[in-house]
Amino acid sequence: MAKAIKVENLSKAYQIGEFSTGTLSRDIERWWALARGKEDPFLKIGETNVRSEKGTSNVVWSLKDLNFEVEQGQAIGIIGKNGAGKSTLLKVLSQVTTPTTGTVKMKGRVASLLEVGTGFHPELTGRENIYLNGAILGMQKAEVKKKFDEIVDFSGVDRYIDTPVKRYSSGMYVRLAFAVAAHLDSEILIVDEVLAVGDAEFQKKCIGKMDDISRGEGRTILFVSHVLSMIKSLCKNTIILEDGSIRDIGPSDKMIQTYLSSKKQSSEIWEAGSAGDDIAEIRSAQITDKNGEILNYLDIHQDSYLEYQYAIKVNGVKCYPNVHIFDQNGNYVCVTADERLKGADEKGIFTSRLKLPSYFLNTGIFTFGIGLTSYPGTVIHFYEEDALAIEVKEDLGLRKSPYLGPMPGVVRPQLEWETLKQ
Repeated sequence: MAKAIKVENLSKAYQIGEFSTGTLSRDIERWWALARGKEDPFLKIGETNVRSEKGTSNVVWSLKDLNFEVEQGQAIGIIGKNGAGKSTLLKVLSQVTTPTTGTVKMKGRVASLLEVGTGFHPELTGRENIYLNGAILGMQKAEVKKKFDEIVDFSGVDRYIDTPVKRYSSGMYVRLAFAVAAHLDSEILIVDEVLAVGDAEFQKKCIGKMDDISRGEGRTILFVSHVLSMIKSLCKNTIILEDGSIRDIGPSDKMIQTYLSSKKQSSEIWEAGSAGDDIAEIRSAQITDKNGEILNYLDIHQDSYLEYQYAIKVNGVKCYPNVHIFDQNGNYVCVTADERLKGADEKGIFTSRLKLPSYFLNTGIFTFGIGLTSYPGTVIHFYEEDALAIEVKEDLGLRKSPYLGPMPGVVRPQLEWETLKQ
Protein backbone atom coordinates (compact mmCIF):
# COMPACT_ATOMS: atom_id res chain seq x y z
CA MET A 1 0.00 0.00 0.00
CA ALA A 2 1.31 3.47 -0.95
CA LYS A 3 2.25 5.90 1.81
CA ALA A 4 0.16 9.06 1.93
CA ILE A 5 2.09 10.66 4.81
CA LYS A 6 5.62 10.05 6.06
CA VAL A 7 6.92 11.97 9.08
CA GLU A 8 10.58 11.69 10.07
CA ASN A 9 12.26 13.17 13.17
CA LEU A 10 9.66 15.93 13.32
CA SER A 11 10.06 18.54 16.07
CA LYS A 12 8.49 21.94 16.64
CA ALA A 13 9.82 24.48 19.14
CA TYR A 14 8.21 27.72 20.25
CA GLN A 15 9.94 30.72 21.77
CA ILE A 16 8.34 32.07 24.94
CA GLY A 17 8.61 35.82 25.41
CA GLU A 18 11.05 37.83 23.32
CA PHE A 19 12.58 36.11 20.30
CA SER A 20 15.86 38.02 20.41
CA THR A 21 18.94 36.20 21.68
CA GLY A 22 20.19 39.36 23.35
CA THR A 23 22.94 40.31 20.90
CA LEU A 24 22.88 41.38 17.24
CA SER A 25 25.58 38.89 16.25
CA ARG A 26 23.63 35.96 17.70
CA ASP A 27 20.41 37.17 16.06
CA ILE A 28 22.21 37.18 12.67
CA GLU A 29 23.65 33.74 13.36
CA ARG A 30 20.15 32.41 14.17
CA TRP A 31 18.66 34.04 11.03
CA TRP A 32 21.40 32.62 8.81
CA ALA A 33 20.95 29.09 10.20
CA LEU A 34 17.17 29.17 9.73
CA ALA A 35 17.53 30.65 6.22
CA ARG A 36 19.65 27.63 5.22
CA GLY A 37 17.14 25.19 6.71
CA LYS A 38 19.42 24.40 9.66
CA GLU A 39 18.42 23.96 13.28
CA ASP A 40 18.32 27.06 15.50
CA PRO A 41 21.77 27.04 17.22
CA PHE A 42 20.37 28.66 20.35
CA LEU A 43 17.57 26.19 21.10
CA LYS A 44 18.03 24.31 24.35
CA ILE A 45 17.56 20.56 24.19
CA GLY A 46 15.19 18.65 26.47
CA GLU A 47 12.61 21.34 27.24
CA THR A 48 9.33 19.47 26.71
CA ASN A 49 5.83 20.92 26.77
CA VAL A 50 4.67 19.99 30.28
CA ARG A 51 2.29 22.78 31.27
CA SER A 52 2.22 21.95 34.97
CA GLU A 53 5.99 22.29 35.34
CA LYS A 54 8.07 25.43 35.16
CA GLY A 55 10.79 25.16 32.52
CA THR A 56 14.40 26.26 32.71
CA SER A 57 14.51 28.04 29.34
CA ASN A 58 12.30 30.22 27.17
CA VAL A 59 11.94 27.51 24.51
CA VAL A 60 9.25 24.82 24.55
CA TRP A 61 9.19 21.76 22.30
CA SER A 62 5.53 21.27 21.39
CA LEU A 63 6.58 18.28 19.25
CA LYS A 64 9.73 16.21 19.72
CA ASP A 65 11.18 13.57 17.37
CA LEU A 66 7.96 12.25 15.84
CA ASN A 67 8.21 9.36 13.37
CA PHE A 68 5.23 7.67 11.74
CA GLU A 69 3.67 6.72 8.41
CA VAL A 70 0.07 6.70 7.22
CA GLU A 71 -1.04 4.49 4.37
CA GLN A 72 -3.21 5.85 1.58
CA GLY A 73 -6.91 5.44 2.36
CA GLN A 74 -6.33 4.95 6.09
CA ALA A 75 -8.25 6.87 8.75
CA ILE A 76 -5.98 7.42 11.75
CA GLY A 77 -6.95 8.99 15.07
CA ILE A 78 -4.77 11.21 17.25
CA ILE A 79 -5.53 11.40 20.98
CA GLY A 80 -3.83 12.91 24.00
CA LYS A 81 -4.30 15.32 26.85
CA ASN A 82 -4.69 19.05 26.37
CA GLY A 83 -1.26 20.42 25.46
CA ALA A 84 0.03 17.08 24.15
CA GLY A 85 0.78 18.61 20.72
CA LYS A 86 -2.19 17.34 18.69
CA SER A 87 -3.20 20.65 17.14
CA THR A 88 0.44 21.64 16.55
CA LEU A 89 1.01 18.39 14.64
CA LEU A 90 -2.01 19.02 12.43
CA LYS A 91 -0.89 22.59 11.75
CA VAL A 92 2.53 21.33 10.65
CA LEU A 93 0.94 18.67 8.41
CA SER A 94 -1.41 21.32 6.97
CA GLN A 95 1.57 23.64 6.33
CA VAL A 96 0.05 26.33 8.52
CA THR A 97 3.35 26.36 10.43
CA THR A 98 6.76 24.95 9.60
CA PRO A 99 8.64 22.32 11.62
CA THR A 100 11.75 23.34 13.53
CA THR A 101 13.51 20.10 12.55
CA GLY A 102 12.59 16.99 10.58
CA THR A 103 10.65 16.37 7.39
CA VAL A 104 7.05 15.76 6.33
CA LYS A 105 6.29 14.06 3.00
CA MET A 106 2.66 14.09 1.85
CA LYS A 107 1.27 12.58 -1.34
CA GLY A 108 -1.64 14.58 -2.71
CA ARG A 109 -3.62 17.69 -1.95
CA VAL A 110 -4.56 18.47 1.64
CA ALA A 111 -7.87 19.86 2.94
CA SER A 112 -7.82 20.95 6.58
CA LEU A 113 -10.45 21.80 9.15
CA LEU A 114 -8.41 23.00 12.11
CA GLU A 115 -10.51 25.52 13.99
CA VAL A 116 -13.59 27.67 13.51
CA GLY A 117 -12.68 30.34 10.97
CA THR A 118 -9.72 28.60 9.32
CA GLY A 119 -9.78 28.73 5.53
CA PHE A 120 -12.73 31.12 5.10
CA HIS A 121 -12.61 34.83 4.36
CA PRO A 122 -15.13 36.48 6.71
CA GLU A 123 -16.16 39.18 4.23
CA LEU A 124 -17.01 36.69 1.48
CA THR A 125 -20.30 34.82 1.25
CA GLY A 126 -20.62 31.10 1.74
CA ARG A 127 -20.87 30.64 -2.03
CA GLU A 128 -17.72 32.68 -2.67
CA ASN A 129 -15.79 30.80 0.02
CA ILE A 130 -16.67 27.45 -1.55
CA TYR A 131 -15.18 28.57 -4.88
CA LEU A 132 -12.19 30.15 -3.10
CA ASN A 133 -11.37 26.90 -1.31
CA GLY A 134 -11.70 24.97 -4.57
CA ALA A 135 -9.27 27.36 -6.25
CA ILE A 136 -6.78 26.93 -3.37
CA LEU A 137 -6.89 23.17 -4.00
CA GLY A 138 -6.16 23.78 -7.70
CA MET A 139 -9.67 22.93 -8.95
CA GLN A 140 -11.29 24.57 -11.94
CA LYS A 141 -14.49 26.58 -11.42
CA ALA A 142 -16.47 24.00 -13.41
CA GLU A 143 -15.21 21.22 -11.11
CA VAL A 144 -16.33 23.11 -8.00
CA LYS A 145 -19.69 23.86 -9.63
CA LYS A 146 -20.37 20.14 -10.01
CA LYS A 147 -19.86 19.67 -6.26
CA PHE A 148 -21.63 22.88 -5.20
CA ASP A 149 -25.17 21.59 -4.65
CA GLU A 150 -23.90 18.55 -2.75
CA ILE A 151 -21.82 20.77 -0.46
CA VAL A 152 -24.70 23.13 0.29
CA ASP A 153 -27.15 20.27 0.85
CA PHE A 154 -24.79 18.53 3.28
CA SER A 155 -24.10 21.72 5.24
CA GLY A 156 -27.76 22.68 5.58
CA VAL A 157 -27.03 26.42 5.22
CA ASP A 158 -28.58 26.90 1.76
CA ARG A 159 -30.78 29.74 3.04
CA TYR A 160 -27.67 31.74 4.00
CA ILE A 161 -25.31 30.69 1.24
CA ASP A 162 -25.17 34.25 -0.16
CA THR A 163 -24.62 35.84 3.26
CA PRO A 164 -21.09 36.84 4.36
CA VAL A 165 -19.79 34.09 6.64
CA LYS A 166 -18.82 36.61 9.33
CA ARG A 167 -22.55 36.62 10.18
CA TYR A 168 -22.71 32.83 10.58
CA SER A 169 -22.96 31.20 13.99
CA SER A 170 -20.08 28.93 14.96
CA GLY A 171 -22.27 25.90 14.20
CA MET A 172 -23.14 27.14 10.69
CA TYR A 173 -19.49 27.96 10.08
CA VAL A 174 -18.35 24.46 10.97
CA ARG A 175 -21.14 22.82 8.97
CA LEU A 176 -20.13 24.64 5.80
CA ALA A 177 -16.40 24.29 6.45
CA PHE A 178 -16.65 20.53 6.94
CA ALA A 179 -18.86 20.14 3.87
CA VAL A 180 -16.31 22.01 1.76
CA ALA A 181 -13.34 20.05 3.12
CA ALA A 182 -15.08 16.68 2.71
CA HIS A 183 -16.54 17.16 -0.76
CA LEU A 184 -13.82 18.98 -2.69
CA ASP A 185 -11.11 16.94 -4.40
CA SER A 186 -8.30 16.39 -1.92
CA GLU A 187 -6.40 13.21 -1.23
CA ILE A 188 -5.82 13.96 2.48
CA LEU A 189 -8.39 15.32 4.95
CA ILE A 190 -7.20 16.70 8.31
CA VAL A 191 -9.85 17.39 10.96
CA ASP A 192 -9.22 18.85 14.41
CA GLU A 193 -11.58 19.07 17.38
CA VAL A 194 -13.93 21.55 15.63
CA LEU A 195 -16.73 18.99 15.16
CA ALA A 196 -17.46 19.41 18.88
CA VAL A 197 -19.16 22.71 17.93
CA GLY A 198 -21.86 20.91 15.93
CA ASP A 199 -24.87 19.09 17.33
CA ALA A 200 -24.91 15.33 17.88
CA GLU A 201 -26.84 14.63 14.68
CA PHE A 202 -24.37 16.60 12.56
CA GLN A 203 -21.40 14.93 14.27
CA LYS A 204 -22.84 11.52 13.36
CA LYS A 205 -23.36 12.72 9.80
CA CYS A 206 -19.72 13.90 9.60
CA ILE A 207 -18.36 10.60 10.94
CA GLY A 208 -20.43 8.75 8.33
CA LYS A 209 -19.11 10.98 5.56
CA MET A 210 -15.49 10.56 6.66
CA ASP A 211 -15.97 6.80 6.79
CA ASP A 212 -17.39 6.88 3.25
CA ILE A 213 -14.53 8.91 1.77
CA SER A 214 -11.93 6.79 3.54
CA ARG A 215 -13.31 3.35 2.65
CA GLY A 216 -15.10 4.22 -0.58
CA GLU A 217 -12.90 6.89 -2.14
CA GLY A 218 -9.53 5.85 -0.71
CA ARG A 219 -8.81 9.23 0.86
CA THR A 220 -6.54 9.54 3.89
CA ILE A 221 -7.94 11.05 7.11
CA LEU A 222 -6.21 12.35 10.22
CA PHE A 223 -8.75 12.96 12.97
CA VAL A 224 -8.23 14.57 16.39
CA SER A 225 -11.02 14.27 18.94
CA HIS A 226 -11.50 14.03 22.69
CA VAL A 227 -14.67 12.02 22.00
CA LEU A 228 -13.06 8.60 21.98
CA SER A 229 -16.19 6.88 20.69
CA MET A 230 -15.79 8.89 17.45
CA ILE A 231 -12.15 7.80 17.15
CA LYS A 232 -13.14 4.19 17.80
CA SER A 233 -15.93 4.14 15.20
CA LEU A 234 -13.94 5.85 12.41
CA CYS A 235 -10.25 5.02 12.85
CA LYS A 236 -8.63 1.61 12.56
CA ASN A 237 -5.39 2.86 14.15
CA THR A 238 -4.65 5.64 16.62
CA ILE A 239 -1.61 7.64 17.77
CA ILE A 240 -1.25 8.61 21.43
CA LEU A 241 0.62 11.90 21.91
CA GLU A 242 2.08 12.73 25.29
CA ASP A 243 4.03 15.93 26.05
CA GLY A 244 4.83 16.38 22.35
CA SER A 245 6.09 12.82 21.75
CA ILE A 246 4.47 9.68 20.43
CA ARG A 247 3.75 7.37 23.32
CA ASP A 248 2.26 4.56 21.24
CA ILE A 249 0.68 3.71 17.87
CA GLY A 250 -1.65 0.78 17.24
CA PRO A 251 -5.23 -0.47 16.87
CA SER A 252 -7.73 2.09 18.15
CA ASP A 253 -9.39 -0.22 20.71
CA LYS A 254 -6.05 -1.00 22.33
CA MET A 255 -4.80 2.61 22.20
CA ILE A 256 -7.99 3.97 23.80
CA GLN A 257 -7.67 1.51 26.68
CA THR A 258 -3.97 2.39 27.05
CA TYR A 259 -4.77 6.10 27.04
CA LEU A 260 -7.58 5.82 29.60
CA SER A 261 -5.58 3.63 31.96
CA SER A 262 -2.66 6.09 31.82
CA LYS A 263 -4.65 9.12 32.90
CA LYS A 264 -3.94 10.65 36.28
CA GLN A 265 -5.30 8.37 38.98
CA SER A 266 -6.86 10.07 41.98
CA SER A 267 -4.52 8.41 44.44
CA GLU A 268 -2.70 11.71 43.94
CA ILE A 269 -3.85 15.32 43.97
CA TRP A 270 -4.08 16.61 40.43
CA GLU A 271 -2.20 19.91 40.17
CA ALA A 272 -3.39 22.05 37.28
CA GLY A 273 -0.74 24.76 37.23
CA SER A 274 -2.45 27.95 36.03
CA ALA A 275 -5.13 26.77 33.59
CA GLY A 276 -7.84 29.40 33.28
CA ASP A 277 -8.41 32.99 32.17
CA ASP A 278 -8.64 36.51 33.62
CA ILE A 279 -11.79 35.59 35.58
CA ALA A 280 -10.89 32.26 37.21
CA GLU A 281 -8.32 29.50 37.26
CA ILE A 282 -8.26 25.89 38.47
CA ARG A 283 -5.76 24.92 41.16
CA SER A 284 -6.18 21.21 41.97
CA ALA A 285 -8.62 18.30 42.14
CA GLN A 286 -8.95 14.96 43.91
CA ILE A 287 -11.42 12.16 44.69
CA THR A 288 -11.88 11.34 48.37
CA ASP A 289 -13.98 9.31 50.79
CA LYS A 290 -16.35 10.93 53.28
CA ASN A 291 -13.43 11.63 55.63
CA GLY A 292 -11.39 13.48 53.02
CA GLU A 293 -8.91 10.64 52.44
CA ILE A 294 -7.76 10.44 48.81
CA LEU A 295 -8.91 7.26 47.07
CA ASN A 296 -7.07 5.20 44.47
CA TYR A 297 -10.25 3.34 43.48
CA LEU A 298 -13.98 3.67 44.15
CA ASP A 299 -15.97 1.03 46.01
CA ILE A 300 -19.35 0.72 44.34
CA HIS A 301 -20.94 0.20 47.78
CA GLN A 302 -19.57 3.44 49.26
CA ASP A 303 -20.19 7.14 48.69
CA SER A 304 -17.23 9.13 47.37
CA TYR A 305 -16.55 12.78 46.59
CA LEU A 306 -14.89 14.70 43.77
CA GLU A 307 -13.65 18.09 44.87
CA TYR A 308 -11.61 20.77 43.17
CA GLN A 309 -10.11 24.07 44.16
CA TYR A 310 -10.13 27.21 42.05
CA ALA A 311 -9.53 30.93 42.34
CA ILE A 312 -11.99 33.60 41.22
CA LYS A 313 -10.07 36.79 40.44
CA VAL A 314 -12.86 39.39 40.04
CA ASN A 315 -16.09 40.40 41.76
CA GLY A 316 -19.53 40.26 40.22
CA VAL A 317 -19.17 37.24 37.90
CA LYS A 318 -21.49 34.36 38.83
CA CYS A 319 -19.53 31.14 38.24
CA TYR A 320 -20.93 27.62 38.19
CA PRO A 321 -18.76 24.52 38.74
CA ASN A 322 -19.47 21.52 36.52
CA VAL A 323 -18.21 17.95 36.14
CA HIS A 324 -18.26 15.83 32.96
CA ILE A 325 -18.11 12.05 33.42
CA PHE A 326 -16.91 9.67 30.65
CA ASP A 327 -16.85 5.88 30.52
CA GLN A 328 -13.86 3.78 29.47
CA ASN A 329 -14.83 4.08 25.78
CA GLY A 330 -14.88 7.87 25.94
CA ASN A 331 -18.69 8.11 25.88
CA TYR A 332 -20.41 10.74 27.96
CA VAL A 333 -22.08 9.36 31.06
CA CYS A 334 -23.48 12.70 32.18
CA VAL A 335 -22.74 16.35 32.94
CA THR A 336 -23.65 17.80 36.30
CA ALA A 337 -23.45 21.43 37.42
CA ASP A 338 -24.19 23.26 40.67
CA GLU A 339 -26.80 25.70 39.41
CA ARG A 340 -27.82 26.69 42.95
CA LEU A 341 -24.36 27.96 43.84
CA LYS A 342 -24.31 30.85 46.28
CA GLY A 343 -21.33 33.02 47.18
CA ALA A 344 -19.06 32.30 44.20
CA ASP A 345 -19.56 35.70 42.58
CA GLU A 346 -16.71 37.37 44.42
CA LYS A 347 -12.94 37.13 44.54
CA GLY A 348 -11.45 34.31 46.57
CA ILE A 349 -10.37 30.68 46.71
CA PHE A 350 -13.21 28.16 46.49
CA THR A 351 -13.64 24.41 46.78
CA SER A 352 -16.55 22.72 45.02
CA ARG A 353 -17.47 19.22 46.18
CA LEU A 354 -19.58 16.73 44.22
CA LYS A 355 -20.99 13.64 45.90
CA LEU A 356 -20.73 10.43 43.86
CA PRO A 357 -23.33 8.23 45.54
CA SER A 358 -22.91 4.50 46.01
CA TYR A 359 -24.48 2.32 43.31
CA PHE A 360 -24.30 5.13 40.77
CA LEU A 361 -21.41 4.24 38.44
CA ASN A 362 -20.92 0.69 37.22
CA THR A 363 -17.61 -1.13 37.55
CA GLY A 364 -14.87 0.00 35.14
CA ILE A 365 -12.62 3.02 34.49
CA PHE A 366 -14.22 6.47 34.44
CA THR A 367 -12.67 9.85 33.68
CA PHE A 368 -13.77 13.23 34.96
CA GLY A 369 -13.58 16.60 33.26
CA ILE A 370 -13.88 19.63 35.54
CA GLY A 371 -14.87 23.13 34.57
CA LEU A 372 -16.14 26.53 35.67
CA THR A 373 -18.65 28.46 33.58
CA SER A 374 -20.48 31.77 33.80
CA TYR A 375 -23.57 33.07 32.03
CA PRO A 376 -25.06 34.65 29.95
CA GLY A 377 -23.17 33.65 26.84
CA THR A 378 -21.77 30.38 28.24
CA VAL A 379 -18.28 31.65 29.05
CA ILE A 380 -15.96 28.74 29.93
CA HIS A 381 -13.25 30.02 32.26
CA PHE A 382 -11.50 26.65 32.46
CA TYR A 383 -12.24 23.09 31.45
CA GLU A 384 -9.83 20.20 31.97
CA GLU A 385 -11.21 17.05 30.37
CA ASP A 386 -8.34 14.82 31.50
CA ALA A 387 -8.27 15.97 35.12
CA LEU A 388 -8.98 12.67 36.90
CA ALA A 389 -9.50 9.01 36.13
CA ILE A 390 -10.39 6.23 38.53
CA GLU A 391 -11.55 2.63 38.51
CA VAL A 392 -14.82 1.58 40.15
CA LYS A 393 -14.60 -1.84 41.79
CA GLU A 394 -17.02 -4.07 43.66
CA ASP A 395 -16.57 -6.43 46.56
CA LEU A 396 -18.75 -9.32 45.41
CA GLY A 397 -19.14 -10.42 49.00
CA LEU A 398 -21.13 -7.23 49.66
CA ARG A 399 -23.43 -7.56 46.65
CA LYS A 400 -27.03 -7.91 47.79
CA SER A 401 -28.15 -9.74 44.64
CA PRO A 402 -27.40 -13.49 44.29
CA TYR A 403 -26.16 -12.79 40.74
CA LEU A 404 -22.36 -12.44 40.80
CA GLY A 405 -21.45 -11.65 37.19
CA PRO A 406 -20.63 -8.26 35.65
CA MET A 407 -23.59 -6.07 34.76
CA PRO A 408 -23.76 -4.14 31.45
CA GLY A 409 -24.13 -0.38 31.22
CA VAL A 410 -22.26 2.67 32.49
CA VAL A 411 -24.50 3.32 35.49
CA ARG A 412 -25.88 0.87 38.03
CA PRO A 413 -28.40 2.64 40.26
CA GLN A 414 -30.37 0.87 42.94
CA LEU A 415 -33.90 1.75 41.91
CA GLU A 416 -36.97 1.07 44.02
CA TRP A 417 -38.89 -2.10 43.23
CA GLU A 418 -42.19 -3.38 44.56
CA THR A 419 -43.59 -6.87 43.99
CA LEU A 420 -47.24 -7.62 44.81
CA LYS A 421 -49.08 -10.93 44.68
CA GLN A 422 -52.31 -10.79 42.67
